[in-house]
Amino acid sequence: MTSNITKSHAPQCEGATAPQLFDDWFDPIETAVRERAREFIEELIRGELDAALARERYERSRKAGHEGTPGMTGHRHGSRTRSLTGSFGPIEIAVPRARINTADGKTTEWKSQSLRAYQRRTLAADALIASCYLAGTNTRRVRRALVALFAGAIGKDTVSRVWRKVKSDWDAWNARSLAEEPIVRLILDGTVVRVRLDRKSTAISLLVIIGVRADGQKILLAIKSMGGESTEAWRAVLDDLIRRGLRRPEFLIVDGAPGLEAALAAVWDGVPVQRCTVHKHRNLLAHAPERLHDEITADYNDMIYAATHEEIEARRKAFIRKWRLKHRAVADSLQEAGDRLFSFTRLPPSQWKSARTTNAIERLHEEFKRRIKTQTVLPSADTAAMLFWALLASGQINMRKVDGWKTLATKPIDQPIDLAA
Repeated sequence: MTSNITKSHAPQCEGATAPQLFDDWFDPIETAVRERAREFIEELIRGELDAALARERYERSRKAGHEGTPGMTGHRHGSRTRSLTGSFGPIEIAVPRARINTADGKTTEWKSQSLRAYQRRTLAADALIASCYLAGTNTRRVRRALVALFAGAIGKDTVSRVWRKVKSDWDAWNARSLAEEPIVRLILDGTVVRVRLDRKSTAISLLVIIGVRADGQKILLAIKSMGGESTEAWRAVLDDLIRRGLRRPEFLIVDGAPGLEAALAAVWDGVPVQRCTVHKHRNLLAHAPERLHDEITADYNDMIYAATHEEIEARRKAFIRKWRLKHRAVADSLQEAGDRLFSFTRLPPSQWKSARTTNAIERLHEEFKRRIKTQTVLPSADTAAMLFWALLASGQINMRKVDGWKTLATKPIDQPIDLAA
């Protein structure tokens, strides 16, 4: 399966190069992609043979006079393995075999037209495999594309069957047990997308939670469509994770939304919470005229990226004293965050880079919106969440381990920043 993004063509954010933003992030040639492609192609071929024989596997041949769709007569006899090489790498597929009775009383080996079409149009087929995963409930559009690609070999029922498999995967993922997941850290954030509700374009929130395992690997834990980021909405998402066995995490990273922080306090009171330093930087700039932005940024970065807990503490005090006099709203905004802006200092310094921000989710938001930018309004709220999930489930995006993962076993220390200015 091909991806439109490579390291040399990745979109760049202001002040960052493509390798900084997406290095080790996109890797479309992954086992998950090949597996999904294998399942898809095998399903297409099975559907083609079912249609040819006018019955599904293990179903008896139609008796004379039995009403139904007319098809060839014949019988299946096992399968054979074929190796295919696509843009996602080599895959082994099981191709069903069948003997077909011809009009002159002879028999001939059945040949798949969809497989032959796939071999001729590998790149296009790979793109459609991704499309089926990312098309939401709009199977009509995918079916039209498949029929055109495979010269009519693929029917409506086959595409619908593939869609049901995708929907089944999505439902199973949402219901899976989390009891055995060794999650030690959560990263939580929301983003706004527009969907069609009651024939109107409506803004909804996608609430996203990434978990960090004890070995440092990031995984998507939850993606829910909600009306907003209220305490009740976040609480519903968190309660569902707990109900499915999620353990109490050791560290939480949030964007600063008050509804989220209230929900976390209700379920995991006492767990250290880190306010995203990037979000807070934006807040500070919003409280000052543009002529002060460069100076605020320099002072803020000098504080946030100091090398030790003690240096950060001292530079925070200096920041407050200076900006109380120069532009008080900036100082007040920093004080509003309290010690939660510096919770990362309770971890080993090797973890500070990954623990300071919600960048892991922000990158997913950016890629998700890049993928849907041609669709101003998504078909439904359910489709929006499923599309987000599919970016990872289909293997088009992979999340690497967090920086400093080798020290994750070290528990956060109880050493909050001194807030006295």
